[in-house]
Amino acid sequence: MGTSDELTDKLNVEAPAEAAQGDIAPEQADDDRDGAPQEELDLAGLFEALLFLSNEPLPLSFFVKNLGVDAQQAKIILDSLVDEYEERDGGIKLFEISNGYQFMTSRRYSAQIRRIMGYARREGLSKGMLETLSIIAYKQPIVLAEIEELRGVSSRMMVANLMKKNLIKPVGRKELPGRPLCYGTTDEFLRYFGLNRLSDLPKLSEIKEFSFESEE
Repeated sequence: MGTSDELTDKLNVEAPAEAAQGDIAPEQADDDRDGAPQEELDLAGLFEALLFLSNEPLPLSFFVKNLGVDAQQAKIILDSLVDEYEERDGGIKLFEISNGYQFMTSRRYSAQIRRIMGYARREGLSKGMLETLSIIAYKQPIVLAEIEELRGVSSRMMVANLMKKNLIKPVGRKELPGRPLCYGTTDEFLRYFGLNRLSDLPKLSEIKEFSFESEE
């Protein structure tokens, strides 16, 4: 079950009585604050709380489905939160990533966080893996034989390693002899490169040097 589904289940479960009677902040006496309607402020706070609880990007549809708001209103609230955290310029920011929204630490502090918390640096991708991944990203759905034709070398191991990292996945079969598997990118690919959707990839015409010459 995905994170958004787990949060949906939690929303449908009534909170325990003792929790409901616990440390709850007093209600606002005023109908508005800083000129914004109280209802809108409450929704923004609820959006923020749900995003804080999720360890995966929450799509716009999650908020529409669970909070009874239309897509336009949800988008306005989410974009406002993105702007708010951007203007604050602190250690936490809200990113639109992988077809959803997610809180992440500011890249400014990544080195210090890794050192203090003892996190290992994320393992990078070899030149051959990056080449293979770029071909799949721009040509998907694509079969292994087509990848190897473009690279000019065997790429089976590159494809296997990219699948282990959950950056690519089988997306069906091509109507060719033997019905070979087609490959495409995953949501993890979007998160890995900080993209919201595949259309955020730079167009090939915008890339001055795009060479497939390489070594495995």
